[in-house]
Amino acid sequence: MKILYILALSAALLTSCHTINTVLKSNDREYKFEVAKQMYAQGKYSSAYIVLDNILPSMRNTKPGDEALFLAGMCKYYSQDYDAASEIFKRYYNKSYPFGQYVDEARYYSALSYYESTYPVRLDQSATYDAMREIQNALERNPDSKYYDALQQMLFQLQDRIVEKEYLAAKLYFELGDYFLNCLMGGSNYEACVVTAQNAIRDYPYSPRKEDFAILILKAKYQLAQSSVESKKYERYSDTVDEYYGFINEFPQSSFINDAKQIFEKSEKELRSKRLQQYAPDENS
Repeated sequence: MKILYILALSAALLTSCHTINTVLKSNDREYKFEVAKQMYAQGKYSSAYIVLDNILPSMRNTKPGDEALFLAGMCKYYSQDYDAASEIFKRYYNKSYPFGQYVDEARYYSALSYYESTYPVRLDQSATYDAMREIQNALERNPDSKYYDALQQMLFQLQDRIVEKEYLAAKLYFELGDYFLNCLMGGSNYEACVVTAQNAIRDYPYSPRKEDFAILILKAKYQLAQSSVESKKYERYSDTVDEYYGFINEFPQSSFINDAKQIFEKSEKELRSKRLQQYAPDENS
């Protein structure tokens, strides 16, 4: 214990008595590495990275280089330079040390760096998709990883974020309704709502938002039938009724059940009216 204390005290003195420039001027690579590790242990991540970056080229393909490159990535991670961190970690497990002692950690922290770089729901989610791919890659590469559960939880959280983004988009389409300036090439906001919600259910069938998407689809189909030209009304009201049956079968205890029943009753009334018109005798015959 006394020896360890003396070594730790010596390392502390090294980092406190010597400036970065002094350390960098030294030709002793082992000394630099020890100073860098002590800086890292003290939370001086920027300084530690500068020293590590200085010695990494000469440590390539060496056992100490394995640890040095990983620590360089951790320095960037703790400095919240997540883009640089992920690049270093990927270099570690893809090129420099694919069988190194920190491969599992490098994959985890690479995924975590991507995760930390994502944006709130209302902003562009391209970074979220990148993070999901990196996390999925880490899960597939090492299903026995000690980080597996943490990675899976991150993936679920990012999927929920994407689902929420899709829900807000579908809801916006529904709220825009017949606002024609948003309808491209003669399309309908209600149709866009249906397609967006259906795609989200298909891609994320176990999402907590599934019921919300389902009621949006039912409401949008009803509104689409109402705003349709006469020749399409019967078909679209029929489609709405079919959607209602699908909804109550899957969500019999839904909090939206009253809304769904009202839509069903109104659609059935329209369909009965259309049938009566279809079979009514022609006054001119």
